[in-house]
Amino acid sequence: MARIMAGRFMAQTDESFVVFMIGMRINNLLAISKWLPTASAMGPMLKTLHQHPEQGFLGAERFLYPRGVGLVQYWKSRAELTHFARNPSDLHLKAWQQFNRSIGADGSVGIWHETYEIAPGNHESIYVNMPVFGLAAATQHVPMRSHH
Repeated sequence: MARIMAGRFMAQTDESFVVFMIGMRINNLLAISKWLPTASAMGPMLKTLHQHPEQGFLGAERFLYPRGVGLVQYWKSRAELTHFARNPSDLHLKAWQQFNRSIGADGSVGIWHETYEIAPGNHESIYVNMPVFGLAAATQHVPMRSHH
């Protein structure tokens, strides 16, 4: 179990960064042969990204929602995120091509993503009695400043 950090903390970074949210939605629960491979594709990608931080990946948090699973990812830049997504030697492009071959527009599984570029000073994070989490895990986890 993650260690709880008692008190108020925040994420600290003086650099710009990218928040990338990605997920899948199971539209047809009976299409296990479609959604299980889709859901399974992200694990190996995350493992590789954690092993190669030079690619610009800072960290991620998983979450569940009705009929789906998602990730909030933190990246150093949009250019590094785009490079990972389009690089033939990385796992994402192969997984995306497989998704299009196997599912395409049949409607059994949905995929979504949102990308946000955050300039320095244009973010806020507050963690009270939480383990090191989210942006603080991807950057620096520091005690809350008195002005917050």
